[in-house]
Amino acid sequence: MARYCNICRRILATQRGYNEHMNEVHRYPKPPPPLTHKIKHPTLDARRCDINGDYLPPDVPPPPRDNAPDWWPFASRPHFEFADWNFKKVQTSRGDLNELLKNLTAQKVMETGNVHASAMYDSAHDMLATIDAIPYGDLEWFTFEIRYTGPITPHTPAWKLKTYTVHTRNALRVAESITSNPDFDGRWDYVPYEEYSAPGCRRFSNVMSGTWAFKKATTLGANPEYEGAMLTPIIIGSDKTTVSVATGHQEFHPVYMSLGNMHNEMRRAHGDAVVPLAFLAIPKRGRAPSTDDYRAFVKELYHTSLAQILSPLRPGMITPHVMQCPDGHYRRAIFEMGPVIADYPEQVYLSGVVQGWCPKCRAFADDLRSAGPPRFCAHTEALVDTFDPGILWDVFGINADVEPFTSHFPRADIHELLTPDLLHQLIKGVFKDHLVDWVTEYIKLTAPSERAAAEILDQIDIRLASAPPFPGMRRFPTGRNFSQWTGDDSKGLMKIYLGAIAGLIPARMVQCIAALLDFAYLARRSEHDTFSLQAMEEALAYFHELREIFVETGVRPEGFKLPRQHALVHYVRSIEMFGSPNGLCSSITESKHIEAVKETWRRSSRYQPIGQMLECLSRLGKMAAARTEFGRRGMLHGDVLTAIRLDTYTALSANELTDKAGGVAFVRLNDLADDLDRPQLHLDISRFLHGRLFPDGDYEADMEMEDFPHVSTRAKVGIHQSATIVYHAPSERSGPHGMRREIIRCNPKWYNAYARYDTVFVTVDPTQWGMPRFRVARIRRLLSVQHDVFQYLAAYVEWFATQDRDPLTGMWVVRPDMDGDARVSSVIPLSSIARACHLLPAVRDMYIPADFPFADALDAFDEYYVNCYVDYHAHETIV
Repeated sequence: MARYCNICRRILATQRGYNEHMNEVHRYPKPPPPLTHKIKHPTLDARRCDINGDYLPPDVPPPPRDNAPDWWPFASRPHFEFADWNFKKVQTSRGDLNELLKNLTAQKVMETGNVHASAMYDSAHDMLATIDAIPYGDLEWFTFEIRYTGPITPHTPAWKLKTYTVHTRNALRVAESITSNPDFDGRWDYVPYEEYSAPGCRRFSNVMSGTWAFKKATTLGANPEYEGAMLTPIIIGSDKTTVSVATGHQEFHPVYMSLGNMHNEMRRAHGDAVVPLAFLAIPKRGRAPSTDDYRAFVKELYHTSLAQILSPLRPGMITPHVMQCPDGHYRRAIFEMGPVIADYPEQVYLSGVVQGWCPKCRAFADDLRSAGPPRFCAHTEALVDTFDPGILWDVFGINADVEPFTSHFPRADIHELLTPDLLHQLIKGVFKDHLVDWVTEYIKLTAPSERAAAEILDQIDIRLASAPPFPGMRRFPTGRNFSQWTGDDSKGLMKIYLGAIAGLIPARMVQCIAALLDFAYLARRSEHDTFSLQAMEEALAYFHELREIFVETGVRPEGFKLPRQHALVHYVRSIEMFGSPNGLCSSITESKHIEAVKETWRRSSRYQPIGQMLECLSRLGKMAAARTEFGRRGMLHGDVLTAIRLDTYTALSANELTDKAGGVAFVRLNDLADDLDRPQLHLDISRFLHGRLFPDGDYEADMEMEDFPHVSTRAKVGIHQSATIVYHAPSERSGPHGMRREIIRCNPKWYNAYARYDTVFVTVDPTQWGMPRFRVARIRRLLSVQHDVFQYLAAYVEWFATQDRDPLTGMWVVRPDMDGDARVSSVIPLSSIARACHLLPAVRDMYIPADFPFADALDAFDEYYVNCYVDYHAHETIV
């Protein structure tokens, strides 16, 4: 019977042909994009205008850009690529670069016989001067100073007498630079919108899809002056970071800026989507006591600095400012203070609440089980005008000494703009610092002896260390025994912790952690709708119900007066307002710390480094802008060597210039069959070839072998040690358009130490979603099979049989699929592999020996959990 593909409207003759079509054409493990209906804002509709702000007809093309291939100030592409590789990637010191250039110059003199010949650059100074001359991305740094202007007495502390220097860029120029970047074309929302996938089912993804943007546009649209303007939310992130503890505990407090129009995936993947805007001054009190006066001074300095840094944007919040957009057109932008990215300590600073209180609502600090009435600036100001500072502090959790920087900008409310922080609130806070530590404390409280408690904790560590490897997942060879935990460590532990504790602690504790994990993985999705938000609320309610076991067992007798756990009750509302927190997480600013702070500091002389760091950031920005501009002009196709050869030797084709070396070994089928202990391997390959040659034909397991293509046992097949799978996973760390690349290993000597044969999801029923769509298999060989003039990519796999969900952890359980004493195996098309799969040993109440080698984990156990927490896309795909 014919089958109809609802995705591409193609008719397939048979079910087998339909399955093959789905694997080949629509094999990404995600549902097809739903048919959605967008309602764009009718007033702030981002009409095109000229450079003077006069509106244009909708069919007028953008002003022409210069597309001439011009490498200036570089002499050629090799000059640019050398500078880019050296300055951005290798980060060679000036002395080492001068030595390298001397050697290159010497070689040039020998080749040409010209004593005046030179390499690409005369010196490191010459290369840096060329970078400084780049006309793109010129965002200069400047400084301003702040000092205390109140009364001075002989007893005034030293920190009040100091002058504090703040380094910043012009925030308006930064906004113009981001908006004019052509890399964001196609991933930029010009108009706030409401998106529906079904009646009553609204979708939330990027900032402009949220209720906040639409509401702001409606408020602004009431003013005729703003009609046709483009709402441009200003996103800022601020987070203090330490670059060195051993050599003086040097701290920096950078501020980053982005715009809410760009899609979340760009903010996570594109280096120019989040720009270093400023470095705040960090007061030091020395040995003086930390008094209330000092703390108030620090917070006032913080907010005054932010207000001054962002002041260039204030006129554009009242009168639209004309800017060029990613599509090349000009539009009248109206700025609006948008979401603020910060962890809890920074949120306390930003909002002016007392430590231990919620910056989003008026719940009491000693009762944070549920959300209270929302905080808003007008209410806070009324309280400050009515009550004295002591009552404000004790009763309302308000620090009267703090005036938030948002009070200097129209329509801005700091309490509304604070966004969920997945990294510090949810992952490092609730999961690692709360639940993991509580489990440890429970074991110590309830074990019959310290030795028994140590044995249980050691068993957890052994199970963590025994987890099979997985692409991108860090291992825990010593379990949880880290001297200092990073965010990546906490994320890694979250992926495998549930399977390690199952059977060692009470069932309700396991289920409590599973509920929290489900909430976290749902929150991290790149797209939400009414149903996923309802699932988040249900998971959170279940978590709140189950966490009472920690009170009952004496681990938390004081209850849950924890601001980070309380913050979870605001997640669903925040997602409705600002879209997915995936694009507004402090992990984005933390990753920017590496490039903007830590690496630039390491490249400095360490003596008064801030000036050198700013100079380095300016050059990095110019190099990135130059690469964007050269790419827009079509000057960066292919690698530099191939491009130059093609320009120089036009008779050669691109294929002839491509390196054809590959990691493939050829073996005879009979030798491979002996190696795999699979005598009928040639018959497996014959069946595989029949399926590839006749994808629309009927297939019967009892067909005569003469009906299949003949495959000789002496034929040679290619053996590969890895395969690359590319699939759509915007919730993960991915490139533009949300595409993620994953390498699957099939290596008998991984790092010359042990065999690594990864497990994968194989699509067996494309009509289903979730776990019924897949079967789990372990790859034993990656093959390339030659038949006639065609080459077919295949995998020899051993199958697992799917059981039911585990009632304790909620994860699916699989067992090795056996036929008597032998594993069930077959040869499958490589295209049927959807993505990698991670299995955890389902040990339950059994104990693993301390010397168990993790490399044997996939061979040693009878049952395995299908780890839906190994990454966010796996959770989205399976659950």
